Amino acid sequence: GRTARARFLSLKTVENTRRKDSRLAIVVSKKISKRAPERNRIRRRLYEAVRLQWPSIKPSHDIVITVFDERIGTIPAQELSRLVKEMLVTAQLLK
Repeated sequence: GRTARARFLSLKTVENTRRKDSRLAIVVSKKISKRAPERNRIRRRLYEAVRLQWPSIKPSHDIVITVFDERIGTIPAQELSRLVKEMLVTAQLLK
């Protein structure tokens, strides 16, 4: 697969020949925040940032985004979307 890293995130992807559609998972560990609502908020914000790019993502890929810095929860949504798009470009996932 391929890996792309940004300031707060890591994206790993592998092609899945058994499926026609792509899948996405977002991992936010307890090391980032002990509080579940904070982790869920980070996860929701990332899902939304990826959702905006979803029509242009290549099919048949499994994508895992791992958060490794708690500051991701405080950056503006526009910057988060830009960060996600840059990682998708680096991982060569956009059509």
